Amino acid sequence: MGISFAVNRSRLRKGRGVAFFPSFSSNDSIFSFNCAKMASIEKSREVGIDISFGVCDENGLPRVYRRFGEALVLSITLVPGKAYTAAVTHCKTNDVAQCAVEGGYLFAIQSNDPRITLVAGGSPLFHNGKIVGGIGVGGGTEEQDCAIAEYVVSVFEELTRE
Repeated sequence: MGISFAVNRSRLRKGRGVAFFPSFSSNDSIFSFNCAKMASIEKSREVGIDISFGVCDENGLPRVYRRFGEALVLSITLVPGKAYTAAVTHCKTNDVAQCAVEGGYLFAIQSNDPRITLVAGGSPLFHNGKIVGGIGVGGGTEEQDCAIAEYVVSVFEELTRE
């Protein structure tokens, strides 16, 4: 998977580079969100775990979701929440969690919006400094989920770079 995806990514950069993503239309987002899903598969296989993966748009609305293999059943609930939280707060979920502690400026944010998830593994997606979505990864440890999410964000940024 890693080699074939890397080859496809190389082909995409040559054939659909900067000119393909100037405004980040809905067709572009579907294409790049699916590429993000493929990157999550690639990295989870490298790490050696089954995951659930989700992408939402800038409004937190689900666009892509997939549970791979024997990923934890709990991730079915957590992953869409991680993607939603990252998109609507424009922050990683572990950063939101740090601000949601007692005395923090986002204390009890999850009480106001039950879709907010304070579990690590969610990251926002930006294009030209504007939020375009969020991703959620679940099924491993916090460190594994975050490592996969960071990899997916880097692939997304590479594909949408101008």
